[in-house]
Amino acid sequence: MAEAADSQAPPGPGVRYGTSGSTGGESTATAGGPAGAPAPPGRRRVRLPAPAARRRWRRRAATVLLAALPVLAGSALPAGAAAQPSRASGAAPHAAPAAGQSLAHQARQASAQQAAAHPQLRTAGTGSRSVEVSLNQVTPSVPADGDTLTLSGTLTNTSRTAVGRARLDVRSGPKLDSRSAIEQAGARKGYLSGADGTAVARKYSREIGGIAPGVTRPFSIKVPVSALHLDADGVHQIAVSLTGRARGRGYDQVLGIGRTFVPRQQGSPGQKTKFTYLWPLMSTPHLTARTEPDDQQTPVFQDESLIDELKPGGRLQEMVELGKDLPVTWVLDPDLIATADMMSRRYRVAREDGGTTAGKGQEYARQWLDELEKAVQGKEVVALPFADPDLASLAHRGKDVPGALSSLGSATALGRKAIEVALHTKPSTDFAWPYEGAVDPSIVDVATSAGARNIIARSDSIRDSRLPYTPTSARPIGGGTTALVADARLSKEFEGDMTRAGTASLAVQEFVSQSLSLARQMPTRQRSVVVAPQRRPTTSQAQAMAAGIRAVHGSNWAEAQRLSDAADARPDPGADRRVPGAAHYPAALRRTELPKAAFEQVRDTKDTLDDFKVILSRADRVVPPFGNAIDREISNTWRGDVKGAVTFRDAVQKDLLDLKRKVRLIKKSDITLSGREATIPVTVQNNLFQRVDGLELELSSSRIGLDVGDAQQVKVDGGHSQSIKFDTTAKNNGRAIVYAQLYTADHKPYGEVMKFRVNVTSITSTVLIVIAVGVLLMVLAGVRMYTQRKRRGPPPDPDALLEPGPDDGDGSADDGKSGGAGPRDEDGPHDEDGTGKPGPASQEQQPQQDEKSDEKQGGKKDENRGEKEDTAEQEKQEQRQEPEKEKGPDEDRRASSDAATDGGSAAGRAGTDTGRQTDSPLGTGEKVER
Repeated sequence: MAEAADSQAPPGPGVRYGTSGSTGGESTATAGGPAGAPAPPGRRRVRLPAPAARRRWRRRAATVLLAALPVLAGSALPAGAAAQPSRASGAAPHAAPAAGQSLAHQARQASAQQAAAHPQLRTAGTGSRSVEVSLNQVTPSVPADGDTLTLSGTLTNTSRTAVGRARLDVRSGPKLDSRSAIEQAGARKGYLSGADGTAVARKYSREIGGIAPGVTRPFSIKVPVSALHLDADGVHQIAVSLTGRARGRGYDQVLGIGRTFVPRQQGSPGQKTKFTYLWPLMSTPHLTARTEPDDQQTPVFQDESLIDELKPGGRLQEMVELGKDLPVTWVLDPDLIATADMMSRRYRVAREDGGTTAGKGQEYARQWLDELEKAVQGKEVVALPFADPDLASLAHRGKDVPGALSSLGSATALGRKAIEVALHTKPSTDFAWPYEGAVDPSIVDVATSAGARNIIARSDSIRDSRLPYTPTSARPIGGGTTALVADARLSKEFEGDMTRAGTASLAVQEFVSQSLSLARQMPTRQRSVVVAPQRRPTTSQAQAMAAGIRAVHGSNWAEAQRLSDAADARPDPGADRRVPGAAHYPAALRRTELPKAAFEQVRDTKDTLDDFKVILSRADRVVPPFGNAIDREISNTWRGDVKGAVTFRDAVQKDLLDLKRKVRLIKKSDITLSGREATIPVTVQNNLFQRVDGLELELSSSRIGLDVGDAQQVKVDGGHSQSIKFDTTAKNNGRAIVYAQLYTADHKPYGEVMKFRVNVTSITSTVLIVIAVGVLLMVLAGVRMYTQRKRRGPPPDPDALLEPGPDDGDGSADDGKSGGAGPRDEDGPHDEDGTGKPGPASQEQQPQQDEKSDEKQGGKKDENRGEKEDTAEQEKQEQRQEPEKEKGPDEDRRASSDAATDGGSAAGRAGTDTGRQTDSPLGTGEKVER
């Protein structure tokens, strides 16, 4: 114990001050004697002068506080040491340690934490902690009469000064009559007089030479069991102490001590206690959700770390090797068995760049599966739900997320099938194992929903404070469900660092001693006790567990039984059958649960998988690998590994989305629609290696005036693309945004929305009417122009010279005053002789002059006339198209010529050419207006 206790404890029986064989505690200064001298009887102890005394007591007080933390947590010393003032007292002999942890386990954890936080403590030991005595091996674990007990270990000088010649003694301590007394003794550090017994005969001691600081030396002591005086049955404390003289001290003292326990039972204690040992085989997830696109669907592993566990000397290989000869019930995670089965064949390993490389662990996986199959033959095998789901997290955080509990039933069925296929044995699936055996009503409900009828709990969750003994594990808790309450002390005995031989040896001896103490509580009643260790023990922990199980199994107070038999055992009438409420669930465990956000992400991944599988022609190539990966996301393996859990969930979700995006819409550029009706093509690409069906492609427009048609079915073969055309109708012009979206059969959106711009240039009916009317008017105008042009004939040549007629008469050259009484209408009749009476020629010309614009008809009437008449008529028309203006003398002559031409034409029709010029009305010299 602590140095203060060493100094204050009275000397043990038969021990004297000042002798070389002194085994008493450290001495303090006495009145009248020097500091550090032995204290003779009757002398009064006094305080050292200040400030040296204050410094010394401060150091001792600090040492006491650091060493006594696990003891002060709620334990008490055995009866022989209860009166010591430096120890906590008043605790009930059967009081359970805080949070259900054994004192030995607490002490080991405290020691490790102290060493990590204060490294100087290990190198600055003082008093009875100057030398660390480690008992690494105790053989036999359960000695019988006539046996020789061998105690082997090491001595390590942890002080700053060298240790001179010293002696190793074997001490036989008091008998420990209770399970709590064993815990307290195992947790105690340092030497405590009276509690650590007396040294056996000197002939069994060993002289040890000097030990320099930091030096470790091995030792081995053999002592007959008879020399230990283990007369009574039960658990006895045995210790090895190093007694010597430290430099600067003038007396011998205990420099270090190491303890262990020796159980002794002569004959049968009565009814043997039945023990059920669970032997778990579990690991972390190693498979990804990805598979290769070949026919075999080659799996892709995260890495090759599983090889380290499966190869000879690895953790899982060692557990199979140890468990094959033990009377245990195998508790298997089917995910581990299925993963090893996949590794035994062709597989790939993911690379950081996204590619894969060939795996190399086939031989290790095949060998491990063969050994496991042989090891479980004839043994009970329990298959947990696939991937060992975290029932407590599901009950506390997942219940608020819809669908979180829906996969438990399928995980149980899948676990059974995986074990049967890989190991060719039929497992039991009637058992649920919540994390650390902690339960509350909600956890029980979740466990039974998975099909379990038996729930493996632990005694630090379902307590039995009213009973003075450990009852049978089986407890009916209602609804046809049985709780198998594993013993917390035995189940947690091998936690912590078992790589140090001394720690592992002490754990083994304490495990065996606890089993004997449990059996001796009620020797007349046979009980059934379950031992449920940690889920993933290390190699050193597994080796210590195996040693403890072998020792108990070889004793005369215990026998092994199957887990199913333990579930059927008759429960103790006085055992507590109440499941603790949610408020009693350990806060430390609640902090390590999966958060609600994790279950929401799992739900999103499930929904994505459900939407994806309905479009696949070979959904069996996608659903199993991703469904198994989703089960791994809620595994117990993520307790305490928040970062690893998030990374795994994100990777599964990313792999599924990458696979889903291989069926997508090809990005479309902006298009222009011309005309009232047009076609919009949209391309669907399928980069999967299987056909997709059951999708609908739907277009929608941001403008009302653009009708993009109805949704169309999509069917695309693997590795191909399909262009789907939509007939559109435009009612107005303008720009519109068109959205293309794929939907599943139940009209759930699939993939992302693709949008593109459409420029509509369609022509409305009103515009068409206006254009038609305009075209019609233009046609009519053209016809009219053509008709007029046709009537007028070819236009006159403006450069042509006008020639006068051969006989213009007297009045042809005057100013128009002779030959008539006034102006005449060019269309009026005129005579031949100037008398005003129309002659024959003028009568023939009169119909033509009445309608001067109707030259075309006149031309038709003269069609059959001679060539001469046609020529004259053409000249007449050309002269009439000249612009009207004031006629001078030249113009009068030109008009006279025209009149002569007209007269000639008329005379020609009458059969004579006479009178052509004289008959012309222009001969009067008057101005003719057109």
